Amino acid sequence: MHFAKHVVRAVPVMAGVLFSFAAMAQAPLYGSNINLETARKVSAAAEAEARKNNWNVVISIVDTGGSLVSLQRIDGTQYASVAVATQKAQSAVAYRRPTKVFEDAVKTNGNPQLAFLPGSMPVEGGLPLIMDGKIVGAIGVSGVTSAQDGVIAKAGMESVK
Repeated sequence: MHFAKHVVRAVPVMAGVLFSFAAMAQAPLYGSNINLETARKVSAAAEAEARKNNWNVVISIVDTGGSLVSLQRIDGTQYASVAVATQKAQSAVAYRRPTKVFEDAVKTNGNPQLAFLPGSMPVEGGLPLIMDGKIVGAIGVSGVTSAQDGVIAKAGMESVK
């Protein structure tokens, strides 16, 4: 009985969170999957930004289904960033929006429940990759601060516009 009372209370909260999340700007639809050549171009642009700032990171590129297309780990980057970068990319492609949206919702909008959505990563550094107005995959970066990861991911993303 005690457990059921908490579940009943949680359902309206989660419904409200999902409703407010769905009410955000309409995300682009999925297109064809990113190919390896384009993934390498995105990764190279992100790496150039990272190296310019002497930031050791992992750069992960996934397709529209969240499957890994390209992964690069700059020497000296902690191995945990492999999983984090990939999860950021998978979150960005699954929810069709930057992972910073989740981070902001958790930090400033008082919606910590968004951190518990399946596959969500409430840390900046994951961005959808858009070509011809459609999502073709996503980039995820991890290794420095989340804001710095976001700068690197943005440099990669902008290489395919």
